[in-house]
Amino acid sequence: MTATRRLTVAQALVRFLAAQYTERDGHRQRLINACWGIFGHGNVAGIGQALLEHRAQHPERGSHGGPPGEDAAMPFLQGRNEQAMVHAAVGYARQSGRLRAQAVTTSIGPGATNLVTGAALATVNRLPVLLLPGDTFATRPADPVLQQLEVPYAGDLSVNDALRPVSRHFDRVARPEALIPAALEAMRVLADPVETGAVTLALPQDVQAEAYDWPEDFFAPRVWQVRRPPPEPAALAEAAAAVRTADRPLIVAGGGVHHSEAQEALRALVEATGIPVAVTQAGKGALRHDNPAELGAVGHTGTAVADEIARGADLILGVGTRYTDFTTASNTLFAAPGVRFVNLNITPFDAHKMSARTLVADARTGLEALHGALRGHRVDKAYEAEYRAGRARWEKTVEAAFAVGDGAARPTQTQVLGALDSVVGDEDVLINAAGSLPGDLHKLWRARSPRQYHVEYGYSCMGYEIPAALGVRLAAPDRPVWALVGDGTYLMMPTEIVTAVQEGIAIKVVLLQNHGYASIGGLSEATGGEGFGTAYRYRAADGGYTGDPLPVDLAANAESLGMRVLRANTADSLRSALRTARAVEVPVCVYVETAPAPPGPEAHAWWDVPVAEVSGRPAAVAARAEYERRAAERRWHL
Repeated sequence: MTATRRLTVAQALVRFLAAQYTERDGHRQRLINACWGIFGHGNVAGIGQALLEHRAQHPERGSHGGPPGEDAAMPFLQGRNEQAMVHAAVGYARQSGRLRAQAVTTSIGPGATNLVTGAALATVNRLPVLLLPGDTFATRPADPVLQQLEVPYAGDLSVNDALRPVSRHFDRVARPEALIPAALEAMRVLADPVETGAVTLALPQDVQAEAYDWPEDFFAPRVWQVRRPPPEPAALAEAAAAVRTADRPLIVAGGGVHHSEAQEALRALVEATGIPVAVTQAGKGALRHDNPAELGAVGHTGTAVADEIARGADLILGVGTRYTDFTTASNTLFAAPGVRFVNLNITPFDAHKMSARTLVADARTGLEALHGALRGHRVDKAYEAEYRAGRARWEKTVEAAFAVGDGAARPTQTQVLGALDSVVGDEDVLINAAGSLPGDLHKLWRARSPRQYHVEYGYSCMGYEIPAALGVRLAAPDRPVWALVGDGTYLMMPTEIVTAVQEGIAIKVVLLQNHGYASIGGLSEATGGEGFGTAYRYRAADGGYTGDPLPVDLAANAESLGMRVLRANTADSLRSALRTARAVEVPVCVYVETAPAPPGPEAHAWWDVPVAEVSGRPAAVAARAEYERRAAERRWHL
């Protein structure tokens, strides 16, 4: 007779999660390393009680949520905003190479729907996070219960169904025994490098508290192997032949290089063949910035040399990239007649983009195989000399952008990055997601190590940076972690500063005050919108936001939340403040008001943002003419 244990559904789920592991290359680690939570009536007596009980039975705890020992309790982390908790978990998963993840529990109603933005971000970026929202009563003892959305045409819907389109897997556990297949399938998806993303298990609050006799085997340690599939031999031979016959090949390295820890395999291939590498936002850091073949960013926010080489490349080898519109410059960048594509990607959906020859394989395994198949091959010396000369020219552009003429003046945004560049080491991590900073960082930042550059540009979600910094620091407690935020992003979600202070998580926030949505303001000007509604200023007599800047003191706000604040009014004081911030082991914010200077180096490739086809305003008419000129350069790669 099978041994059983009588537990509530919530107690069984927590016990199950604590016994799940991933293993890759012989390295085993706990899959779910902590649970973030805000409790309400939909989860306080279920998951909340279960976490407390499990902690009492397993007193060993991992520091700040991870990594716990094999018999440790499930660490709990108290958040302030449900969306922010997901961002923190996503930051943790990315820093952990998708081999470790965290769970997030919320009540029903607004707590659950606040998860939607974070879930979309996780799924877009292919990063694992387990969402455990409470749900309305499965037994329906009374309708409606507090916070229940009544849908007249579908009695089985709840607000949690809003999570379906943004989750890689969704299930509702309406009976205790349904937890067994639901939990197993959830772990399979989280650990699968092809399918991973947000996984949602909606938990009716009455079912969470219901008892059941669970088979003991359900709680036995379970290891999920993270596979490294090799390329199919015929596809490998075809890809190698395509590379050998190309005169001007270019590698476009995406986030898959980092997810599969393929950085050394990429470096070895590049050093053997001389093929240059351009990087997407997610792929930046795949090679050190000073590697002779590293051309920097590609696409709309790309470097001059990377985009120039991309325009003339006759073969693009995409490694772990999704080919977003920023990377392809809205399908205008790869312009050489007859250009061909070879895509190495573990996800078939992405591998088949651009009508490419496909290598459906793990990035590291595939690069190693391709390296062997290309043994003895090297690009022409004239091509190497060309792109190396382009690198040297771009480095002068970076130096000019970072340079400070008057140390007593307010710094520009690019000078802020230059000051930070002079302070950080290889081990530091920079986090950003939205505004004008991603473009400047992609073009200018000198990535020194594989996981230093952490810009979330799949969803480009304002408010991501501070909570993500918590997750990154939890995953890498010995690395200095910087969250770079503008005033617009800061005002979206500063709440997790309180969590950083409460838990003693020593994140470092660099807060740039530029009085508005700078990135969208610039885009508005370029597309005929004339900057409408993008400045943080008083209303003027004409009704527009063109008056004086608002007297908002964001530094005082951060300080009021418990963070140590260093104010920097000049370029010289900024550098000093950054050094101090790097040295301290408390949550700290460096606040700087930037000078109203032109943005960083101009874009070297287009981005498709449709412009009004008819207008009575000259700015929109001129912008439409430019739009039509650039749109005519788009092409299908067939």
